[in-house]
Amino acid sequence: MAVKRFISWNVNGIRACLGKDFYESFAKLDADIFCLQETKVQPGQVELQLDGYHQYWNYAERKGYSGTAVFSKEEPLSVAYGIGIPEHDTEGRVITLEFADYYFITVYVPNSRDGLVRLDYRMEWEDAFLAYIRSLDEKKPVIYCGDLNVAHKEIDLKNPKTNRRNPGFTDEERDKFSAVLGSGFIDSFRYFYPDLENIYSWWSYRFSARAKNVGWRIDYFVVSDKLRENLRDAKIHTEVLGSDHCPVELDIEL
Repeated sequence: MAVKRFISWNVNGIRACLGKDFYESFAKLDADIFCLQETKVQPGQVELQLDGYHQYWNYAERKGYSGTAVFSKEEPLSVAYGIGIPEHDTEGRVITLEFADYYFITVYVPNSRDGLVRLDYRMEWEDAFLAYIRSLDEKKPVIYCGDLNVAHKEIDLKNPKTNRRNPGFTDEERDKFSAVLGSGFIDSFRYFYPDLENIYSWWSYRFSARAKNVGWRIDYFVVSDKLRENLRDAKIHTEVLGSDHCPVELDIEL
């Protein structure tokens, strides 16, 4: 067994991020598995030169929207795109890699949007995704990561009181994440740092939010409780620029 480093990063458009030192950040983070969300590309629009990595991309049918990618040094036993439910699988939101002893998933959870116009759909998505990871976890432990579009607790965003009914901090969304944790999964960052304040993974491009550190922690590594003893560390790389999100990290012995 060896300690593996996993990275997840919402790049808010990979083509834009390539112009903002993506390759330098990728090399410096030196992950065993590196995941992207919100790639915003179609097949053939971008080709990344990542020597030593197997690349897997899931694209949204709608152009310039959503999308995920996973780059892995180790070749998985199998790869699945989506969660097997057609109504949830048109936006390129999920990639699952199966390894000998665990499943590894990256996910870009749907945003409830301004006015919460997509909250009902988000609730359907949450139930379907939880059922999906639970079914996998029955076979072997699951690690999943990505932009989950929820700040779970008040500690996870700068201004909880003024954001009470905003997308990503509704009671409904927070309760769905609590349900995940109640189903045998661990929020890896809070496992190591339960009381650490003022550390976030996303900042609005408006109002100089990042300079003022007015942010939200909405990017996660969530790990099956079966792997609790294997956890070594979790990090949020606030120093890495290139997107309105920063990369998050999990170190785990596998």
